[in-house]
Amino acid sequence: MAIQPNQKVAIEYELTVDGNVVDSNVGREPLEFQFGAGQIIPGLESRIADLNAGENTEVTVPAAEAYGEYNEEAMQVVPKTQLQGIEEEITVGMPLRGQSPDGNPIEVVVKEVRDDEVVVDFNHPLAGQDLTFAIKVLSIA
Repeated sequence: MAIQPNQKVAIEYELTVDGNVVDSNVGREPLEFQFGAGQIIPGLESRIADLNAGENTEVTVPAAEAYGEYNEEAMQVVPKTQLQGIEEEITVGMPLRGQSPDGNPIEVVVKEVRDDEVVVDFNHPLAGQDLTFAIKVLSIA
């Protein structure tokens, strides 16, 4: 029986971008989620809806249905004084973790380091990327 809303689904996946593996849980714990609850990216959820337990598929999710298009305006200049407690030298490409004003965790990437400030990118690291998933549905409950 194909996946139905509110069912608990367990999958094994390998995620590639431009042919390069960027994430995988193959050989590790399965990814478990409640189908239809928005716990995985919408484009992936819609593309596995007709699968049954034990089935494999490969799907490509366009950026707009994954982490969105890359937004050039999602950059922010932050004074270095606001980055207290970082033990290592701040470098371009370095991920930084923090909290949004409402207390939710956020991760940004350093795009530029200046004398007294840092330019950070609030885009998801996979924003603007089409994502290809090799999926195996392990169980549906």
